Amino acid sequence: MSVPMSAELTWLTYTTLMTGLMWVPYILNRLREQGVAEGFWDPQGITDSRVGWAQRMMKAHANAVENLAVFAPLAIMVAITGAGTELTALAAKVYFFARLGHYLVFTFAVPLLRVLLFVVAVCAQLVLGLTLIGWLG
Repeated sequence: MSVPMSAELTWLTYTTLMTGLMWVPYILNRLREQGVAEGFWDPQGITDSRVGWAQRMMKAHANAVENLAVFAPLAIMVAITGAGTELTALAAKVYFFARLGHYLVFTFAVPLLRVLLFVVAVCAQLVLGLTLIGWLG
């Protein structure tokens, strides 16, 4: 029996997949810089890169993982409790696009927009959390 996913779980799935793939460009860059053999045979876990964008991308990816640890339980709890509303569905969608934007502007060193997108994503998390505790909706 298949149960349709809520909008919050759908956007959580997209966000998780996106976050899970954010490493690909900077790892490909590492292989290009170090060579395939040295890139794979790295017992020390040296992650330095010669290009700034790859270092920033690694930081953006780490930040996305850290924030997924907040967003995911909130989205799951909204779905489990049936607390979803049009506002929580919109918040989950906004979260996805804010995190995507944050990743891109962090990579390309756009400072003010990076912070603004981070705040938008946090506000989306707050919408989910405040809905769960009954302060919204």
